[in-house]
Amino acid sequence: MHLDERRRLAYLDAIGIDVWLPRAAAGTPLEEAVADASPGVAVAAMDWQALRACVAECRLCELANTRTQTVFGVGSPEARWMIVGEAPGAEEDRRGEPFVGRAGKLLDEMLRAVGESRQSVYIANTLKCRPPNNRDPRAEESAACRPYLERQIELVKPAVILAVGRVAAQNLLGSDLPVGRLRGRRHELDGTPLVVTYHPAYLLRSPAQKRKVWSDLCLARTVGREAAA
Repeated sequence: MHLDERRRLAYLDAIGIDVWLPRAAAGTPLEEAVADASPGVAVAAMDWQALRACVAECRLCELANTRTQTVFGVGSPEARWMIVGEAPGAEEDRRGEPFVGRAGKLLDEMLRAVGESRQSVYIANTLKCRPPNNRDPRAEESAACRPYLERQIELVKPAVILAVGRVAAQNLLGSDLPVGRLRGRRHELDGTPLVVTYHPAYLLRSPAQKRKVWSDLCLARTVGREAAA
């Protein structure tokens, strides 16, 4: 099967579109090619070790050609809070860890304000590779990465998800509304409470919005406690 066809099948699988293929006996080249082309099916059953290895070797989209390394996620696999950002930046791409640099330090301060830490929560991104020049993710890139994030959420089983920034919030909620209209209320993602707030990088440019972020963090703490009760 041609590489472009494999990618097409992977994208369709990632966004939940079934593809009908001719029946093949177990172990045939067709079956092996389909299994290779549709990682979303296998991803749903992976443990942490297998998932990390799969992400590290992923070449489902063109970002694999420009990344330094993938950025999987950090924190506690049994966290009550899961923080989901948009995509790795230059420093994250270099270090292989989400939310580092000035924005990461501010996120750490935000978490400490509500009694959490980088070690007690789980932090991941919607994309595992850095888009060139920090551009917004393309639809096919988000679709290819979505099964990885969904499996991380399933493994963590958080009491609350905090979507940080416009790209993360819109991708998770399937919305085109700005953060200002998504924040301040409880959403749900497959039964898990989700709260939207501004990205720390935005707060570095607009510190007057910190009061709103504090309100969002308090809301996340409240809905997380209610979900865990």
